[in-house]
Amino acid sequence: GMLRPEEREVVLGEAEVRQTFKAPKVGVVAGSYVRNGTISRQARVRVVRNGVEVYDGTIGSLRRFKDDVREVEKGYECGISIEKVGDVIECYRTEEVARTLQSDSSS
Repeated sequence: GMLRPEEREVVLGEAEVRQTFKAPKVGVVAGSYVRNGTISRQARVRVVRNGVEVYDGTIGSLRRFKDDVREVEKGYECGISIEKVGDVIECYRTEEVARTLQSDSSS
């Protein structure tokens, strides 16, 4: 119980940016297609361009058509307020895993 928990990233989903749009009050919105998993507005996102991470943060807005949504599943299109065409948006969360003495001694 005195060991600090280990942090591990869990990838929730991945979306490919197909086209960008300028939207009033929001700025640039990435028209995206969810390739696998789910994209959740509460999770953190990482923008990968040409294999290099260029942004790590949160989603400003997530929309399907004109509706604001919490998450979008695989196979659907959505609008995400982040970056450029060809980028890959990876959605993830960080989990804390309790460490034990046995797992520390094997390192």
